[in-house]
Amino acid sequence: MRAVHASRRRRPVQAILGIATLLVALAAARAHAADTITVALDQATISKLPERVATLVIGNPLIADVSVQAGGLLVVTGKGYGATNMIALDRGGAVLAERNIEVVGPRDKLVVVYRGINRETYSCMPTCEPRMTLGDGQDYFSQTGQQGQVRSSLAHDAATSAPAGVAPAQGGNNAR
Repeated sequence: MRAVHASRRRRPVQAILGIATLLVALAAARAHAADTITVALDQATISKLPERVATLVIGNPLIADVSVQAGGLLVVTGKGYGATNMIALDRGGAVLAERNIEVVGPRDKLVVVYRGINRETYSCMPTCEPRMTLGDGQDYFSQTGQQGQVRSSLAHDAATSAPAGVAPAQGGNNAR
């Protein structure tokens, strides 16, 4: 009879220990999530840096890029898929913070077209337009990139050649 009573007394203790273990695991998962900065490819997010940061080290700058803004704000930009880390050091080389950075796929509405083995990506918000995405076919990626560079160059040239205080003309041909 005593063995039955002893096992009944252990059950509440085991249940409490199980709940405590679960709570510790959840707290550890939250702490890990707080130590990870998640950013979408080709987008940026802002995070706060600890005070006295003198040096930032990025494990793989092909995955993420960072810049420091006034007020200790950190801008993290997703450059390539994957994960890397960032270490913040003070002037003496002491580690002030270490964060993981995870770069995930784009969040906009994408349509991916396969032409044989070549892939093309289009951003469809609300109409579909070409979008350079890592993994696209080389010809599509190059052509889309060249068009973007030409467009940017034309816009820059138009802005720098306009007289001071006059905005460049927009739209079609207004010649008379």
